Amino acid sequence: MNTSEDQFFEGKLVLCQPVTGHRIGTDAVLLAAACPADAGAAIADLGCGVGAAGLRAAQLCTKASVTLIDNDPEILQLAEANIARNTLTGRCHVAHADVFESGFPGLPALRGGFATVLTNPPFAEIGKGRPSPDAGKARAHVLAGSTEDWLKAAARLLAPKGQIILIHRTDALAQLTSALGRRFGAIQLLFIHPRENSPAHRVLIRARLGSRAPLAVLPPLVLHQAN
Repeated sequence: MNTSEDQFFEGKLVLCQPVTGHRIGTDAVLLAAACPADAGAAIADLGCGVGAAGLRAAQLCTKASVTLIDNDPEILQLAEANIARNTLTGRCHVAHADVFESGFPGLPALRGGFATVLTNPPFAEIGKGRPSPDAGKARAHVLAGSTEDWLKAAARLLAPKGQIILIHRTDALAQLTSALGRRFGAIQLLFIHPRENSPAHRVLIRARLGSRAPLAVLPPLVLHQAN
């Protein structure tokens, strides 16, 4: 696999990632930035890829341990190398698990162990849309099951009253809030607009397991100003 070494957050995070296929973009950066400094002692990055969100969370939450979870062993090798590259060995670990395999192999050792789950789920589901001809992109962008099952797996990872933070397309909002509402409350929505006069194209969602607090919409985030 051909890789490149790239810098994020003004060079604070250095990541090795594939030259072709899925590469880190705005979504992973926004998810990482949404992780609060008080995210808890144990954080999971579900569907971590090469580790952008989880490793940045480890830098922000200096006392937390972070587990990077993915179903692609080759990508997890890069994530493990990125742990060392950013001097986070000892606080960060990788775990191979597939959300959609029967019983979520790898889950028993992780179940209920996290205060926060960060996740950037693949946006497409099988049979909807045309997958990328690039195998790496297709694996990263297309769910092998349903978004609800993905969020159910995230809930299983959380300790009581734990929180999930995720980023997704705005057109999936009804599906996301419906799936979250069965297990989560205190849902907060932050809509992300590419430009001031453009519709939101992404939404960051934070929700707390077992809470009954009402939904709240936060002030929006505009990525690019007029200049």
